[in-house]
Amino acid sequence: MLSEKIVYIIVLTSFLGSFFYIKDIFLGKTKPNLVSWFIWSLATFIGVFFQIKAGAGLSVLPIFLAGFISFLIIIISILRKNAYWKINTFDIICGLISFFALLLYIFTHNLTISILFAIMSDALAYIPTIIKSWNFPNTETGLLYTTGIINNILGLLIIKSWIFPIYSFSISIILFNLVVLFCIYRKKIFKFL
Repeated sequence: MLSEKIVYIIVLTSFLGSFFYIKDIFLGKTKPNLVSWFIWSLATFIGVFFQIKAGAGLSVLPIFLAGFISFLIIIISILRKNAYWKINTFDIICGLISFFALLLYIFTHNLTISILFAIMSDALAYIPTIIKSWNFPNTETGLLYTTGIINNILGLLIIKSWIFPIYSFSISIILFNLVVLFCIYRKKIFKFL
């Protein structure tokens, strides 16, 4: 277990990744899928609440920052004309399913089941961004997903109580960010093979 002072690195890398993502939004390179970002913001804030109820300490910071940055990206994308990906029927269906999972998550009152629903909602919200990243990898900035992976690994390293509601959300974010990164960089990865 690392010292909780590692949170300074987590905050720094979060804002570093988000700075480049937001810069690319303003340059027109990155076009976030607002369905994904909205659900990510909502799911992570609810997840933080339940993780704190489970006894999480500063290890919850990467999840909180993911939600805060997601909210910030939504606001910037809405204010910046043509900065977001056009939402289609599939995105809306994924968003509705994610929102339904969040509602179930809120009303179960069981921390383990609640976290599972939050992870499911978060996972479903990744689908539109994964598809967009696969088909149009140049519309995403990989650095934000990389810093998300680093931050959640660091968050795992400061956990004091290893119970499912505390560590599971971070692990899911790491795995799904790896999938998005693979979609963004798959052509470059296969060039080297």
